Amino acid sequence: MNALLADWKLTLSMAAAALAAVAMVAYAFLRPAVDMAEAERKRRLHLNQIGRIAEGQIVELAEHPPEPPAPRKGLFGAGRRPLADTRLRQLVSYSYAISGVTYHTAQDITGLEGQIRLERLVAGQPASVKYDPSNPTDSILVADDWSGLR
Repeated sequence: MNALLADWKLTLSMAAAALAAVAMVAYAFLRPAVDMAEAERKRRLHLNQIGRIAEGQIVELAEHPPEPPAPRKGLFGAGRRPLADTRLRQLVSYSYAISGVTYHTAQDITGLEGQIRLERLVAGQPASVKYDPSNPTDSILVADDWSGLR
């Protein structure tokens, strides 16, 4: 009787493990795609709230062609594709120093043109940079409701 009860528990636990594995695989294929623009907006919002300000300098303003949208991963590669954004991407390269370490990075400011005046943006211009104190490589120059450009 005990052996039958032990086999029953083993069979039930193996079935539960198999069901959990199938559920994880199904979630990996059917989960919604991550909206990169929304993830970047949340990152800017977070840095604007927790960020410390450091003095930085504009290195370059560059326009890049838009990247083609990545296909959504779905079952057998199927899925809806987002509409392509055909605007030129506005990238601002900047540098800043924290605790003797100089960081060089860039931010895509496409869509944030209301916060800045592109015609006044020049290389060598001083700017305020907000950075994450726990990860100084994570920084922003412009957010939805803040701008470090002068």
